Amino acid sequence: MSDWVYSNAVPWWPYVFILLGGWLPTDMWRYLGVVSANRIDETSEAASLARTIATSLVAAVIAQLVFFPSGALAEIPTAIRVISLAAGFAAFQLSRRRILLGILAAELVIGGWALLVALA
Repeated sequence: MSDWVYSNAVPWWPYVFILLGGWLPTDMWRYLGVVSANRIDETSEAASLARTIATSLVAAVIAQLVFFPSGALAEIPTAIRVISLAAGFAAFQLSRRRILLGILAAELVIGGWALLVALA
């Protein structure tokens, strides 16, 4: 039973926390959404409100990451983070709303800046 003790020496415990705290609740709501999706009218006021709230939450998280970052992201200058955001958004729009291309464009800006800093 001592194998189940929280310890930095036991490499499996973070995965249990991720499973219980991240994956399980997220997938539970996804499955409930799939089950109830055919009962929801996409043009209803409730669906429109839900889309608006979800979009604003994503925008708020992005704004926080760009303007009030923490950890390693805080070491990147604000101008580079803003340029990366603009490049990602432009790539997203120009590629007919392909999210992966927007993410790659933003990452290329940050990666290019990191490379320049490393070479300097």
